[in-house]
Order: sequence, then structure tokens, then C-alpha cells
Amino acid sequence: MEKNVLSTDLTGKVAVVTGAGGVLCSHMSLVLARAGAKVALLNRTYEKAKAVEERITSEGGCAKAYACNVLDKEQVEKVALQVKEDLGSCDILVNGAGGNGAGATTDKEYYEPGDLDGDTKSFFDLDEKGIDQIFQLNFTGTLLPTQAFAKQMLGREGCCILNISSMNAYRPLTKIPAYSGAKAAVTNFTQWLAVHFAQAGIRVNAIAPGFFATAQNRSLLFNEDGTPTARTGKILSATPMRRLGDSEKDLDGAMLFLVDSEAAAFITGVCLPIDGGFSAYSGV
Repeated sequence: MEKNVLSTDLTGKVAVVTGAGGVLCSHMSLVLARAGAKVALLNRTYEKAKAVEERITSEGGCAKAYACNVLDKEQVEKVALQVKEDLGSCDILVNGAGGNGAGATTDKEYYEPGDLDGDTKSFFDLDEKGIDQIFQLNFTGTLLPTQAFAKQMLGREGCCILNISSMNAYRPLTKIPAYSGAKAAVTNFTQWLAVHFAQAGIRVNAIAPGFFATAQNRSLLFNEDGTPTARTGKILSATPMRRLGDSEKDLDGAMLFLVDSEAAAFITGVCLPIDGGFSAYSGV
């Protein structure tokens, strides 16, 4: 199997990735496998996880796909037991499941007079169920897998959890208040877990990706002809490195470093921005 350029060696480790069928997490799963880990691919849609499994195994790696809704506690616990039986106890948990939805998104960046009376979906029109769904997916969808798989880490050395936060946790974006709030909760939860599990030897960290082009946000970032949207123009103007993140390489080093039980042995409770300088830029 193709090896990572980076030197992290995860041979013999079992890595569990939720949301493994997505653009970012499927690549992260591939990188973990290339580092030698046996990777359990959890995704609500089994076919997407299976496609990632097939890619990893075609390269000579070890991976197995599982259908798993991270909001179904009983199912998560059942899958956790199956993973242990199939691959062994979990050493690395990557909580990658998450996302946003139209029900929790406003049409406009700023409220303007007349929005209440028009066809615009304003802040006042946001659907309670839609907002709850986003909080559940991002926060509870991190909590439940952690409960299920952290049990397998207790009493064992070199185990860690990596949560996926977002740049929204640092700088809330316009239009998506629920997603921004939910990711801020994930960052805070990462710190809480790091303290809670410190005496058990389980490290807990997070990464906060900036702006990466994925299947979920591509229509927001690019027009049908492939040109950047006005929103992308704003993003790039506020990103000192003046580009979007590359899902094929820009997360690799940070992820491998934080899950490396030797290189990051004394690092827990951090949330590392991977954003091209977006969080550091004041605009002037």
C-alpha cells in the first residue's frame, strides 16, 4: 500500500472514523490506513463507506465499512462491539460525522427592513426542528460514539480521540448560526473530554478546518461554470494564504501528528486551526 510522506506509524492500531463516507473523512481514513492502521469506516449510508473500504483494500490496506447512524445510541454501541470483534479494540476515534442543513440557514447575511413581510427566510423564520437537527448531528453525534468507543480505550496506552470542529467555532459565519454554535460546542466538549479522561490516559484533541471545497458546500463556493461565488471571494480575501484548503493533503499532517501517541504524547485539549491564516486575520 502507498505510504504517507509523513513518518507516523500506526501499525497495529485500530482507527474508527465516523462520517467516513464524506469528502474530508474518506481521505482521512485513507491516510490512517496508509500509516498502517486498521480502519473502521462508519457512515449512515453504507454504500459510501463501502466505496472507501474498497479503495483502501485495493491499495493493500485494512478497512471495513459499517452502516451507523451516530444519533442512534443502540446502533452505535452495537457497531462498537462489532468493530472490536472484527478488528480489535479502538485505539483512535475520529469523530467526523457532522454537517449543516437548509432548515437552519438564513437567506441573507444581514437583517433588513421588510424581511419579515417578504419571501426571505430570516432569522425569525428558522425552523426549530432544523436547528435541533444540526445540534444533534454535530454535538450529540460526537458524544454518542465517544461514549461507545472510549470504553474500549480504558486501561490501554496510546489511545486518543480526534474531534472535527470548524473555523465557525472561532469566527461564526453569516447565515449558519446553528452550525457555528454546534461546532463551538464541539470545541468546548473537546476540552471537557480532555480533562475528564486525562487520568485515564486518553488524549482528546480537535482540528478546525477552514474552507475546503467539498460535495456539501461546492454549490456555495462555485457557480455552475466553475467560477468562484461572491461568498468565496469574501473567504479568499479574508484568508492570508489566498486559497481554499486542499482535502487531498492539507489535513494529513495535523491529523497524523495529533493521533501519534509519541509525537503528541503531552498534547491534549487543543483545537488546531487548519485555515490558511483565516482565524488570525483582522481584515486590516
